[in-house]
Amino acid sequence: MRELMPLLMKGTLVTIEIALYSILLAIVMAGLATALRTAPLRVVRWTGNIYVEVFRGTSLLVQLFWFFFVLPLAPFNIELTPFTVAIVGLGLHYGAYGSEILRGALHSVPNGQYEAALALNMSAATRMRRIVLPQALLNALPPATNLMIELLKGTSLVSLITLSDLTFRARQLDESTFRTAEIFSLTLVIYFVLAQIISYAMRHVERRLGKHISGHGAAPGK
Repeated sequence: MRELMPLLMKGTLVTIEIALYSILLAIVMAGLATALRTAPLRVVRWTGNIYVEVFRGTSLLVQLFWFFFVLPLAPFNIELTPFTVAIVGLGLHYGAYGSEILRGALHSVPNGQYEAALALNMSAATRMRRIVLPQALLNALPPATNLMIELLKGTSLVSLITLSDLTFRARQLDESTFRTAEIFSLTLVIYFVLAQIISYAMRHVERRLGKHISGHGAAPGK
């Protein structure tokens, strides 16, 4: 254990860093794509839909390879570091799924909430900020938590573009020590612990948001 843990922890830190930045990008892309897909202009809606369908409909591994091996070639001539490729690839891929979650959450807000806001003569921006969005976010948090855990597990693919993440370190140790059972058992436990941390953090956010909505008189789910 003392021999294996230092290298595995180095890989774990890389995995955590990639996951955090990718989650932030995925949240931004999910919000942006949802805004585009609900815009009044058809061409803007098409832009959002094309992004979501392309990244949902193609393999994450192929996307990572495309960013890593194809972008540096003509006519693109864009060369990204492996770390940047990992964040961009994961963020864009899971942001597309996040957009579907957010769009579904917006549709899940009862019509009565919209009607009550209209009766109070709220503007569209105020209605979205104070009534619709808080309830939609509360509905979106459970599936979003699952998506973040999927993103965490998806970071294992970045080892294929030369990043020394947890999976890369596990394979490296396995090849040099042949202690396969111990190494991959430890790796399994580390991924499990990281997933539980995400679940705990998101449950805390969900409770806080639920209290905030209740304190302001909203009635989600009614």
